[in-house]
Amino acid sequence: MDTDYLIASGRRLEYRLTRVSDASRPTLVLLHEGLGSLSMWRDFPERLAAMTGCSVLVYSRYGYGWSDVLAEPRDAGYLFHEALVSLPEILKQLDISKPVLIGHSDGGSIALIHAGNFGAHGVVVLAPHIYAEVKTLLGAKAIREQFEKGVLGRLLQKYHRDPVSTFYGWNDAWLSEQFRSFDITPLLSRISCPVLGIQGCQDEHGSMVHIDEIATRAKDVQLVKLDDCRHSPHIDQRDKVLQAIDTFCRRLH
Repeated sequence: MDTDYLIASGRRLEYRLTRVSDASRPTLVLLHEGLGSLSMWRDFPERLAAMTGCSVLVYSRYGYGWSDVLAEPRDAGYLFHEALVSLPEILKQLDISKPVLIGHSDGGSIALIHAGNFGAHGVVVLAPHIYAEVKTLLGAKAIREQFEKGVLGRLLQKYHRDPVSTFYGWNDAWLSEQFRSFDITPLLSRISCPVLGIQGCQDEHGSMVHIDEIATRAKDVQLVKLDDCRHSPHIDQRDKVLQAIDTFCRRLH
């Protein structure tokens, strides 16, 4: 499938949108992780479209994939900018009025911030971050060591135009002093749409406290906790995640 481009928040972003003929169905909007991109979802978007019968949008945020290369350091508020500025522009341009936001890791945080401020038809979060947990910060430090040894950098070259700026843009922001105060728990109570929270029991970058807190504060939440699963449930337990999202979307429809 060909990749298209749009302009959001002044930046050129790559995207793919698979539309279905049934306009009554919502559009599933995939929001990637902190080092992710359009292509790193692999065949997950296509499988999701085939299973749910819904349109699916997947895109690379600014500084990721083959979208515009990051030209400046990210500040600690970059997740809020993505959720409150860039994402609304994208949804408006593509005429998506019933989005189901499906966010992984950083993308999960973006989905929750957006839903807490603008609403959504539904939200699915895979290993989201609702605050800067010590476990997550230690993981970010460990990933930096891997990147600087070269192995991770070679892997990221497959998926990003400029893996160096992509990596440090994310990693520097997460390890900054300002990011330690990142905490979106207060806005969770403002999320009125249904939410599906999915997390792996062996997640190396976050604990169950994140989706448990969502269930405590938001109004309509279902949780799926997966064994034999680390920080990427859609990779480690793909079939179970696809089934859970399909069931969730059928409920919404």
